[in-house]
Amino acid sequence: MERTRRSLLASAASVGVVGAAGCLGGGGGGNQLETGSYDCSLSEPTDPDLDYRPTLGNPDADVTVQAFEDFTCGHCATYKLDHFPTIREEYIEPGDIHYQHWDFPIPVNETWAVPVASAARGVGARNGDEAFFEFASAAYESQGDYGGEALGAAAEAAGADPCAVLADAEFSAYEEASMSDRSEGDSMGVSGTPTIFVNGEPVQGGYGAETIAAAIDDAL
Repeated sequence: MERTRRSLLASAASVGVVGAAGCLGGGGGGNQLETGSYDCSLSEPTDPDLDYRPTLGNPDADVTVQAFEDFTCGHCATYKLDHFPTIREEYIEPGDIHYQHWDFPIPVNETWAVPVASAARGVGARNGDEAFFEFASAAYESQGDYGGEALGAAAEAAGADPCAVLADAEFSAYEEASMSDRSEGDSMGVSGTPTIFVNGEPVQGGYGAETIAAAIDDAL
């Protein structure tokens, strides 16, 4: 039986109670990057595309959704893995919205926040937006166990070069872009992650699919 938008949103809402505040930072560091089973000789990337913006959907849509995330935030992992798929199916794929990912390294974990964000941006810059979001989801599934093995596996899941991904992480190749996103978030009043904006207005009441959907429906 074909699922309706209402049933999908109800299913997403049942995943659990979503806190409004999300991650506020203050966490410790993690392990240093090791290549593990990937036989990579890492050298600093020379020309990262710092203008790259991960997006999905219809760039001409009347509604733009901006999601500010920290790859080391547990709430962001819950959002990306449990709630974002519903927004993607119900609003992005039909072309109702233009969806944008923005980095907001609080950081929850100082060791990994910018390196993982750099790895993800590098995947998108080289392999396209679909690859970025595939990598992001795979990376979030390994949150708490970041390292060469996890990031290399996420790269393979996205059809990307693991060694290039590990180099981007090792040298934080996209740190400038991530911190530029962070500055933009600061100017918009972001204080925790994930924070979702619909046409420039922050979604109130949490980051659940049902809450975000209501804000999108109001803007359509």
